[in-house]
Amino acid sequence: MIDEIRSIIGDHARLPVAVDTLGVDADLYQAGMTSHASVNVMLALEDRFDLEFPDHMLKRSVFESIAAIAAALKGLQVSAAA
Repeated sequence: MIDEIRSIIGDHARLPVAVDTLGVDADLYQAGMTSHASVNVMLALEDRFDLEFPDHMLKRSVFESIAAIAAALKGLQVSAAA
């Protein structure tokens, strides 16, 4: 899952640095991701993982790092399976 998230970030976050150089806990906003780019990342994640982020998850903290995104996706996948 981490590799897929990195790929999506690399394709959609418009970072001025290579996503492969960032640790999983690195702040993507400090690395240069804009709020507009985070929406593109969110939409790509929804398409790739066939899910939808509910309104209460549409906040900066959910998309601030690869680890935060992975945790959110895992939580949504568990909810969808239940």
